[in-house]
Amino acid sequence: MALKQIVLRKKIEGLHAQMTGAEQTRDALSERRNALKLREEELEKAVGEVTEATTDEEKAALDEETAKWEQEDEALTKEEAENLETTRKLQEQIDALQSELDELDKRSEAAGKTPAREERKVEKTMDTRKFFGMDLQARDAFFKRDDVTKFLANVRTAISEKRTITGVDAIIPTVVMDLVRERAGEYSKLLKHINVQRVKGDARIPVMGIVPEAVWTEMCANINEIDLSFGQVTLDGYKVGAYVAVCNAVLEDNDVDLASKIIEALGKAMGKAIDKAILYGTGTKMPTGILTALLAGDYAATNVLAITGKTGIELFQAIIEAIGATSNEYASGGMFFAMNEKTKTTLMTDAMNFNAAGAIVTGQTGEMPIVGGKIETLGFIPDGVIIGGYGELYAMLERAGMTFARSEHVRFLQDQTVFKGTARYDGKPVVEKGFIAIGIGGTKPTADAVTFAQDEAN
Repeated sequence: MALKQIVLRKKIEGLHAQMTGAEQTRDALSERRNALKLREEELEKAVGEVTEATTDEEKAALDEETAKWEQEDEALTKEEAENLETTRKLQEQIDALQSELDELDKRSEAAGKTPAREERKVEKTMDTRKFFGMDLQARDAFFKRDDVTKFLANVRTAISEKRTITGVDAIIPTVVMDLVRERAGEYSKLLKHINVQRVKGDARIPVMGIVPEAVWTEMCANINEIDLSFGQVTLDGYKVGAYVAVCNAVLEDNDVDLASKIIEALGKAMGKAIDKAILYGTGTKMPTGILTALLAGDYAATNVLAITGKTGIELFQAIIEAIGATSNEYASGGMFFAMNEKTKTTLMTDAMNFNAAGAIVTGQTGEMPIVGGKIETLGFIPDGVIIGGYGELYAMLERAGMTFARSEHVRFLQDQTVFKGTARYDGKPVVEKGFIAIGIGGTKPTADAVTFAQDEAN
């Protein structure tokens, strides 16, 4: 048994040496990431300086540098992921061998033998809770990152020193921002249905017109040419932001509690604002919503409809007829439909009037009865209103540069620390005909039926 213990210790020492190498690699990657961030800031500044007077040569040089940065960013992201995976696997091996060694040591002690090592390692009880889907090893590796550790230390310092903080912003590490974006995506029920792209600066999105039909001909005959038309839609960027007050007692707990509370709150706040903008956005200091675009465009009469006095099969016949006004010639994906829970329940009840299976399917899978298409329930939508269509025809741009700041003096007497998060988005339907808005209670949907939180800070 003693020989096996020696062998296990030797293996553990070797793995610890590899872990040290992986951590050194991580530190080098962190330095490269910081350098890349500085270059990104320079590029963003350069993009903002582009004017009509900028020469083609200068624009080409900027495009070349931007493309080079994107390649390096992609390569570095891959290396960071590989390093994280290597660290996770090494930690798993160390934990497994250590567990085996501890068991052998216990047996030796029970048999009255002194274990080969002079002192036993006192292990701290570890928190085994998962953190945003990460297993124990991945979570621990995440919080051991220099950038994450520094970020959390700065937050704690802001609380413990009890000093005035003015103009101090803490840039959240990229890996943390990825989690914020992930949470925003989870709490936003509509982002997964639409066309989301991450870009910098003004963006011109190419939009393809109706694709013509190919031509049948003889096997060896010449191939016919078809015409493809492209249009463009220009999108800018608007800020969506919120702050959240966190009890200082939470900050005194472990880092998992601190990070998860912050990310959870910011994700919820941004997700709600994004969903409302996708459907009802005014286009002023925010994206243009689907219903807003329909009412202001050429399809206000055909794609914004009211259904009066219909129930059961007649209601669904009217819904199907209304949906027929949309066009899928521009889209290859399926439809989605947004409504509140009461409207969904109404549809389930009417489906039950002529087909109980339809209501069961709606309740279990969230699919629109008969028509098909995912139902998303959002509480801010008025009763009886259904808004939907081919989500890929809505373009949403997400800008880089999400930042995070904190202050413990705003809510000092409440013993709370305020954290803020901001991000920049813009979006609009690029093909309005691909969407529909229906009022099943006899009244046409209106864009002013939903209001946004007031920008009281400005």
